[in-house]
Amino acid sequence: MSSINMEEEPNTPPPHVLIFPLPAQGHVNSMLKLAELLALAGLHVTFLNTDYNQDRLFRHTNVQARFAGFPGFQFKIIPDGLPVEHPRGGDHFYEMFNSMNLVTKPLLREMLVSSKLQYYDDSGSSINNIRSGPVNCIIADGILTFPIDVGNELGIPVIHFRTISACAFWIYFSVPDMEEAGELPNITSGKEDMDRIITKVPGMETFLRCRDLPNVNRIGHQENPLQVIGELTRQSTRAHALILNTFEDLDRPVLSHIRTQIPRIYTLGPLHALLKHKVGSKTTTSSVQSQSSNSLFQEDRNCITWLDAQPLKSVIYVSFGSLAKLTRYEMREFWYGLINSKKRFLWVIRPDMVDGKDDDGQIQVELVEGTKERGYMAEWVPQEEVLAHPAVGGFFTHSGWNSTIESIIAGVPMICWPYFADQQVNSRFVSEVWKLGMDMKDECDRVVVEKMVNDLMAERREEFIISTDTMARLARESVSEGGYSYCNLERLIEDIRLMCVGSK
Repeated sequence: MSSINMEEEPNTPPPHVLIFPLPAQGHVNSMLKLAELLALAGLHVTFLNTDYNQDRLFRHTNVQARFAGFPGFQFKIIPDGLPVEHPRGGDHFYEMFNSMNLVTKPLLREMLVSSKLQYYDDSGSSINNIRSGPVNCIIADGILTFPIDVGNELGIPVIHFRTISACAFWIYFSVPDMEEAGELPNITSGKEDMDRIITKVPGMETFLRCRDLPNVNRIGHQENPLQVIGELTRQSTRAHALILNTFEDLDRPVLSHIRTQIPRIYTLGPLHALLKHKVGSKTTTSSVQSQSSNSLFQEDRNCITWLDAQPLKSVIYVSFGSLAKLTRYEMREFWYGLINSKKRFLWVIRPDMVDGKDDDGQIQVELVEGTKERGYMAEWVPQEEVLAHPAVGGFFTHSGWNSTIESIIAGVPMICWPYFADQQVNSRFVSEVWKLGMDMKDECDRVVVEKMVNDLMAERREEFIISTDTMARLARESVSEGGYSYCNLERLIEDIRLMCVGSK
């Protein structure tokens, strides 16, 4: 590689990178990990959060103290345009998305053209003689297209980070082709049509069904939501590069197709494992701090004490993520299925997860009473730590991408019950392509839940462990020195330094 990054003048500040996630738990979590990796490399980083999410992040974590040790790192806030009481999730997700396009875009431009993003203390002086220059590079959540409009206008290179899976990205990218061929299902499609094979996604012609396409109707956008997301995804061709939280051995066939449209891709996954490896190689106090949470929710750490008392690989961990909503009927079916399986379980139930306010408290009490013998209920948990715990032998998941890739490197097989967005795709790949578990999409029946839990934890366990152990090993190799993801991070950092030199 070029040594140009070593030739900066003594008084020249390092590159200044602005990182801007979509304000949702999974997006903020993975992009904060990337921010820490760049800060570890000596880059100056500004992490731009919405004011609503920043308040939650600071309230529930020690993230401020953790990042205080990085010279040139700062958190900044920007409004999303919604009142504090707005739910921002589930069926209301698109309302936040639309508000950001209207309200946040001009504010972002104003911040970039002013000195608001440069690194100063409150008195206006530099901190410890460290000050950042203007933003040289923007790493924006790829689902937000307005940062690339602003960046192009101001001459600032923009890199897209898509926090979804590579397979879901490619399906979104292929939506216009599916639409042109008349392959997209419509609202009146029956069960037979949902099992129809999709042929217009290169590389997936033999196994992708209509029911495996992303379900984006639950984000609250009423008019052609899948087409809208497909058009947004194609905007990544305008970006300087694309970052994906995956690794080559997991997604090589899909990545080869994406590279025909977007040649410059940095696969950096599993990001949390890459960060752990990088931090472990440092001799700073960050090695302890990095294990802290990026959660927007208060974590119940007592669950770890409970897990410590359980036998090896005996617990199935159940979590449907930060956005999924369940009906009271669905909740009861899951509950009965878990109880009837006779297996130990750790179940995450957010306070806002079950629709129907009148019975929420009653359901929660009933669940707690029914699971005293073999279960533990929590509102939120430190998931990476839970999946790595020796007592955990399976994961009943919504198939969000962070959850999926965390489970992969932990070597934990999965039962997939996807809720929306890329989760339908991920669950199909888990079961049919990677052979790491079972897909339970479009099913919610206590008998099915009981059988799948028993299959995962006992009857078919050896079958899944062969695949999960192999993929976990490949994931670990990817983030180790010399691995694909490790080298791709070095390449990303070098390219950002070259951007900085080129902008002077």
